[in-house]
Amino acid sequence: MDSIYNVYKPFRMVMFFNVLAFTLMFLHEDKKDFITLAWGIGIILLIFGVYVLIKWRHWGDEYLFLISSMLVSIGLMMIYRLDPDIGKRQIVWFAGGASLFLLSYLIFNLMPMWNSKKLYYIYPAASFLLFTLTLAYGRRIGGAINWLSIAGINIQPLEVIKLLFIFFTASYYKHRESLKALSLKIKGNDFRIKSIYIYGVLSYIHMGFLVLQREWGGALLFFLIYFTLLYIFESNLKFMLANVFFAGAGSLGGILFLSHIQTRIDIWLNPWADISGKGYQITQSLFAIGSGGFFGTGIGLGSPELIPEVHTDFIFSAICEEMGIFGGTGVILLYLLLVYRGIKISLKINDIFYKALALGISIMIGFQTFIIIGGVVKMIPLTGITLPFISYGGSSLISSFIALGILQAISSGKSIQMEETHEGE
Repeated sequence: MDSIYNVYKPFRMVMFFNVLAFTLMFLHEDKKDFITLAWGIGIILLIFGVYVLIKWRHWGDEYLFLISSMLVSIGLMMIYRLDPDIGKRQIVWFAGGASLFLLSYLIFNLMPMWNSKKLYYIYPAASFLLFTLTLAYGRRIGGAINWLSIAGINIQPLEVIKLLFIFFTASYYKHRESLKALSLKIKGNDFRIKSIYIYGVLSYIHMGFLVLQREWGGALLFFLIYFTLLYIFESNLKFMLANVFFAGAGSLGGILFLSHIQTRIDIWLNPWADISGKGYQITQSLFAIGSGGFFGTGIGLGSPELIPEVHTDFIFSAICEEMGIFGGTGVILLYLLLVYRGIKISLKINDIFYKALALGISIMIGFQTFIIIGGVVKMIPLTGITLPFISYGGSSLISSFIALGILQAISSGKSIQMEETHEGE
């Protein structure tokens, strides 16, 4: 009875927060928007329906969707307060993301072929194709070439590539013992390149594409995912040290020879030197966080709209200003809980593919959160990646829910059982 109560307690809290958030959105404008209210009721019913399915159908971890829904609700409330039109679009993306959460759960469980050895090279090939299309036809927004326009809809291929990279990494650790070394003959001499080096080269090609797109935040995220899983699953100390050296050399080269990286470092070290120019964004972020104090100014009573791109890159600053340091800390704790649940799921799994996949998704969410929050509080240089589940953006929100649906499927154990049955046949 206590365990049921313990699950229902956070569920009731999430539902209450959503009712409160959509009520505030409805009352925010003088002209009452009943369409937004209807969407809000729909979202609340959707959260309730998904939770009931997970709970009563025993679809794995009962907290993943609750935590992510809480994060989305916080983001929705802030985005709608900043710009009602953008907020309405984010509500639609939330509905789509929650639906794709269920769809990805079902597809991942019903199609037990994701760890097939045949897909090991298909995952990076698909990533490289998306990278090439982005470089050839992509739009430059915020300095980076990271958007494709399809049928009038802007999508960010990087969000898909992140998942492909994690699948590729998990596939490597699943099949590394059986992967053949590459044989080369140069000037009569035979050379054998071990599979771990091929995996490393393919991983760095991912990061190289991101550098070409000037997506330094994405490159950092990919390296952190790659190196963390390498540290967990590999015992080759020389290879790990070589990776540290290459990453350090690449970072130093970027700082010394690329002007836009130098600018980011300069802004990070001393934004006050150009407070009305290049340092304006980060200084306004710091002012907003500071003015919120411990308890915040109150929803709608601050001035976060003074920060450029506040609804995407600097949404955490807006939360801290209007909900206070305590509100910002609460958001960080929600992310920590989400990552903890993901790591806990991975620790219960024996199959190396699903273990690496669960870990990869969990640390992706964790590191992405650290990179963007660390940037807006001036802990590290600012990058342009989004805050998962909270920042405005359809590509980011939908890909985050798809990743979470896969993690949910892994937690249910059904995909692993089906895979074992499939292999047994």
